[in-house]
Amino acid sequence: MTTARLVMTVAMLAVVLGCSSGGEAADSCAGVVTHENRDYLPTQDEGFTVGERLGTARIPECDDTPNDPDVAIPEGTTNAYLVEGRDPAEAIAVGDSPVSARLVEIR
Repeated sequence: MTTARLVMTVAMLAVVLGCSSGGEAADSCAGVVTHENRDYLPTQDEGFTVGERLGTARIPECDDTPNDPDVAIPEGTTNAYLVEGRDPAEAIAVGDSPVSARLVEIR
């Protein structure tokens, strides 16, 4: 498993499970991907078609649960792809390849 894919898997899991600290909800940075100065978050939508490669997206370092060092996500990069029929200012796909890419949207 590549580093980018591992980071995306951990990020998606953290978003699904939610991040909390001391019983209170923490501001979550998990799952955030930045491309062209826009932040995107994962979505559950699986009905999309990956288009051409747009470039590289940045996965910022994330440690929104400081009391649990095993959840920290190191900074990384991944491929960014156009989503057919969607404006990249609203949604892109990210992943190691078009086949493994996941949809992320502006939130």
